[in-house]
Amino acid sequence: MSDNASTTIDLKGKNVGKHMTGTREEWLAARLELLKAEKELTHRSDELALQRQQLPWVRIEKTYLFETDEGSASLADLFRGRSQLLVYHFMFGEKYKAGCPNCSSIADGFNGNAVHLENHDVSFYAISRGPLEKLQAYKRRLGWTFPWASSLGGDFNSDLNVSFSEEQQRDGGIEYNYQREPAWNVQGIGDAMTKHGEDPVAQIAATTGTDVATFTRERPGMSAFAMEDGVVYHTYSAFARGLDVLWSVYQWLDRAPLGRNEISGTWFRRNDEYKKG
Repeated sequence: MSDNASTTIDLKGKNVGKHMTGTREEWLAARLELLKAEKELTHRSDELALQRQQLPWVRIEKTYLFETDEGSASLADLFRGRSQLLVYHFMFGEKYKAGCPNCSSIADGFNGNAVHLENHDVSFYAISRGPLEKLQAYKRRLGWTFPWASSLGGDFNSDLNVSFSEEQQRDGGIEYNYQREPAWNVQGIGDAMTKHGEDPVAQIAATTGTDVATFTRERPGMSAFAMEDGVVYHTYSAFARGLDVLWSVYQWLDRAPLGRNEISGTWFRRNDEYKKG
């Protein structure tokens, strides 16, 4: 491609790097080369999807109860007559005053997806440990309609490794994303969640009305369940970067000229917190 380079300027007038310029023919040649890599990734993604479906199913032996808009419900009830259930583990703990902004950004895409899933034999729920009335109020605030249940008082979140106790946090008993985390230091800041110090996690925690320790006792994730002959099975769970594909705005940004462009730190807000205009 041509050696011509142009400085890229972000919307605030800051230099964020350089990009190459070239002819349409040069662009097309580079694009076709990239297309080969994209197709390889697509094929590999298809293979991984099949591997997920081939994981062994684990029978759920424990009884879990949830509070929903329709009243108390069991895990089996959440299927709503369908054979599959997808759950998003939304970070909204009992002491939170607002939901995690990361989870909130992801959840902005749930309304449109839920109706399609429900018409393809898949029930969908977000589940959090926050009291139902808090979840309902937050849901109204952000204009969401997808089903959201509270697991407060039960073991569902802890059994699925998305909620942890102060003791686990202090003694190194947290196992998240299939690995054990070290005990937190005396400041209560866990290395696994705050590798660069308190920021930006402390900033995000503050937006939920909590401190870092309280905030990070909840974690994001998604889980899949199946029902067969009246028996519920756990089939899959993913956490951390495994949720990136569910964050639709990131999928768009990955195709934008500047990509995720997060050099300025945490940029996203709840959908009603951006400046208008």
